[in-house]
Amino acid sequence: MKILIINGPNLNFLGIRETDIYGNKDYQHLLGLIGQKGAERDDEIEVFQSNHEGAIIDRIQDAYADGTQALIINPGAYSHYSYAICDVLAILGIPKVEVHISNIMEREPFRQISVTAASCDHQIMGQGLMGYMQAIDYLHKAEDVLQWE
Repeated sequence: MKILIINGPNLNFLGIRETDIYGNKDYQHLLGLIGQKGAERDDEIEVFQSNHEGAIIDRIQDAYADGTQALIINPGAYSHYSYAICDVLAILGIPKVEVHISNIMEREPFRQISVTAASCDHQIMGQGLMGYMQAIDYLHKAEDVLQWE
C-alpha cells in the first residue's frame, strides 16, 4: 500500500518540546518506527513534515494524483482551526486517519476540538508514537474490508 504520512507544526521537535506530554523520543526515532512498520507490511510510506499550512495543503493536493492509497495525518495545532486542511482532506477519496500523540480530550479546552477529524475516517489519540503504527494497521484492515465489498 502506498501511504502518505503528514506531520504538522512542531512535530519535528519531538523529544525536545514538552517531553512530559509527547515523550523523549525524537523525530528520527518516529521515522525509524514508521520505516520498520512499513517494511513489515511491505508498504511504500512517504513521511512529510511542515510547519507551514500551505505546504501541507499542497502535499495533500498532490496526493490526489500521485497514486497515494491512504493517508495518515497529525495536523498538530492545525487540527483545532484549519478548515483549509479539513477541506482538502475531504477531496481525497482514500482512507484517512488522524493521529494525535497525546490525548487531546484530556488537554486544554481549545485542543479538545479537531475540525480536521471531520474529513478523516478514523482518529487515534493518546497512544504516543505507537498511534502511527495503529493507524497503519487500521488502514490495512480498511483495505481488507474494501476488497470484500
